[in-house]
Order: sequence, then structure tokens, then C-alpha cells
Amino acid sequence: MSNLSLSQRVKELRCRKGMSQELLAEESGLSLRTVQRIENSESAPRGDTLKRLALALDTSPDEMLDWTILEDKGYLTLMSLSALGFLFFPILGIILPLIFWILKKDKYKGVSELGMSILNFEITWCLLLFSYFIILFSGFLGVIMGYFGTIVGPASLLKLYIPVIVLYIYNITIIIVNAMKVFKNKRPRYIPALKIFK
Repeated sequence: MSNLSLSQRVKELRCRKGMSQELLAEESGLSLRTVQRIENSESAPRGDTLKRLALALDTSPDEMLDWTILEDKGYLTLMSLSALGFLFFPILGIILPLIFWILKKDKYKGVSELGMSILNFEITWCLLLFSYFIILFSGFLGVIMGYFGTIVGPASLLKLYIPVIVLYIYNITIIIVNAMKVFKNKRPRYIPALKIFK
């Protein structure tokens, strides 16, 4: 954590509330010199000092500290696009974002939330895809098709794979749309998604 970033955050919050350093010192119960040292990056507030400042500034210690975590829109966008690995093998759509998530989940703001969203969506997508293949190759679909007509020729076989094609197109679309949302600092939405990672 950078002392400079935290000192900037304290000063920004104080100014936003229209408080002087003296008033912040009075509201927090800290000395004026302590507030000045914090804002000048001469010391970093910890423990009780951080709690007192957060209370006086009408925020939480976590919000003050989270602000100091780096933001990297490029990393988040790349992480979003890494789910396209499913095009080479379905499980890669889970593995690649998982690697991005594990590497930087505590270092960059938004990585943890985005990683969980991508993983929940990709796992759900894989379950749908594999479930369809299980039904397709178990013969159950053949029994159903027997009632409605026989499967003869490549055109009829192609009809069986239409759900797979639709699943792939949907996954590609969701990944690209959400990567653009992340790049534009908008909230991504991965639907449908089982809540596996919370």
C-alpha cells in the first residue's frame, strides 16, 4: 500500500466534506500534527488512527484502503478476453481466467469480483455444453428423434449440433460485450451463471 495514495485519499475526503485539518483533528480525536503528518505522507494511519479518521470522514477503513489498490483497466480487459480460450478447448475458458484471477486478485481493484463472475459463467456454460453432449451421445436424443423422424444425412446431423453452435456464439458474444464494458469502466454482466464462486 502506498502512503502517498492513502494521504491523498484522506485529503480528498476531507476537502470533499468541506473540513479543515483542524476540524478533522477535532472530529477524529487526533492531534492536528497527526492529521498534517498523514496528509503530508510522513506517516500512514493504522489501527485505531485509521478507524478514527474513517469515522470522522463518514467512510469505512476498508474503503479508504481499497482506494489505494491499483486499478488496471488493461489487465481487467485482458482477463475478460482470456475466457476466449474455450474456443481451443472448453475447459480453457475456465483455466485462463482462473490464472489471471489467482495472480492479481489482491493487487488490482476489481479483479476478484470480475474473476468470480467470469468463472461462474464459464463453468455454467461448460456444464450446459457437456450436458448436451451427454444427452446427444447417450441415445436419449435418438429415441426422441425416432418419434419425430429419422436421422438421415449430413443436414439432419447438422440440426443436432445447432444447440452447440448457439452455445458457442452466445459465449463469444458475452465475452466480447463484457470485455468492452470493462474497458469502458462499466459493470459487466455474465448471465446465466451458477453461484459457485462467491
